[in-house]
Amino acid sequence: MDPILHAPKPLDRIMLSELLGALSHALDLSEGQPAGHCVRCSRIGVMVGREIGLGKDELVELYYALLLKDLGCSSNAARICELYLTDDLSFKQDFKLINGSLPQALRFVLSHTGLKAGLAERFRAIVNIFQNGGEIARELIETRCHRGADIARKMRFSEPVAEGIKNLDEHWDGGGKPLGLRGTAIPIYSRLALLAQVVDVFYIANGPEAALREARNRAGTWFDPDLVAAFERIAAQPGFWDTIGTEDGSETVPLLPQQASVPVDDDYLDDIAAAFAQVVDSKSPYTSGHSERVTLFTDMIAEQLEFTAERRRWLKRAALLHDIGKLGVSNAILDKPDKLDDFEWEIMRKHSAHSEAILSRIGAFGDLAPIAGAHHERLDGKGYPRGLAGDQICLDTRIITTADIFDALTADRPYRAAMPVTKALAIMSGMIDTQIDADCFAALRRALGRVDETLAA
Repeated sequence: MDPILHAPKPLDRIMLSELLGALSHALDLSEGQPAGHCVRCSRIGVMVGREIGLGKDELVELYYALLLKDLGCSSNAARICELYLTDDLSFKQDFKLINGSLPQALRFVLSHTGLKAGLAERFRAIVNIFQNGGEIARELIETRCHRGADIARKMRFSEPVAEGIKNLDEHWDGGGKPLGLRGTAIPIYSRLALLAQVVDVFYIANGPEAALREARNRAGTWFDPDLVAAFERIAAQPGFWDTIGTEDGSETVPLLPQQASVPVDDDYLDDIAAAFAQVVDSKSPYTSGHSERVTLFTDMIAEQLEFTAERRRWLKRAALLHDIGKLGVSNAILDKPDKLDDFEWEIMRKHSAHSEAILSRIGAFGDLAPIAGAHHERLDGKGYPRGLAGDQICLDTRIITTADIFDALTADRPYRAAMPVTKALAIMSGMIDTQIDADCFAALRRALGRVDETLAA
């Protein structure tokens, strides 16, 4: 079987705006938001930024701060499930629709905490939240915002962009979190991002009038009144809401700052792929480091199969991003210590299709997306999402599948402890020609044998 498929699209045609606009759809999944949320926020925020007279360079920084505002969103998902005994995705989605008033907050807690738990367990969770709600909220927001800022820095964005993400949940009147910043002490990108976020959430949920009403009602409390006034001016312009759109955000962002359309070279593309792998792995304590390890094992196998350095680099990107669709799976499922029921399995099985859909939005990843999306296919045709079999599964996918299974067996999972390498290899040997390609497994053993020769037998 020929390991070379189609040559990747030349990198000088991968634009940073296209790449991050596509990957931002993974952040929408993790926040439980309709597809295109971050893209629509960038449209809203940039237009308000223009209205208040931000300069060209500031608009570019604002654009990326808006597009990446949810970079840290996966890092508090497991904690939300633990504290509220609930589905983190629906929790996050519905939480954005409350205004922070005490009556709404109380109703939200009662309607979202431990609905599937036992009565005593639910009661303890609710009491804990009512007693420690302020500290819990601060902890969740701080984790999310600091993590997002750190990842933005690793993606080479400026400190103003990182600070814009870090302070997203601060409020104009000082009632926000985690620091309680007030007024103009809150970075302008953060003020614009929070306004754009609330506008989009209410616009998609209930239409333009609801979005305008929420912006006006929160002026002077959540929002800078001058920004709300600027938003009202542009919202009154003909065609404004058509510009925002209700589509999934697959088109190029209207009014995109020209300076944001810059090509991405190999090194930067690797950094961005590694950063989004961190977003994925942050979602569950049981997947910490998973994407990086799968990438390492993938490269070890590819090296043994004598792939070229260029091809290995390309395949490593697919390995880094193979699980990006898991951002759309609740931690109530990912971290469940018991066997998944049929409904939960149906949701879990969708993650690989989500991965392919997200990566397919990037023109240059046209041949990489199906490779990443097929990593749960099996040679015997019993895998998912398409039930591919035999030669329908390319060698690149077979490599990632072998690496993925090896890491899954040798890492802790919610339902069992990590296996010793020798036991994992013994189990995998029984999967040859059903789940695992024989040549890929042999290459993995040879690669591991270079570390410990007893494993090569």
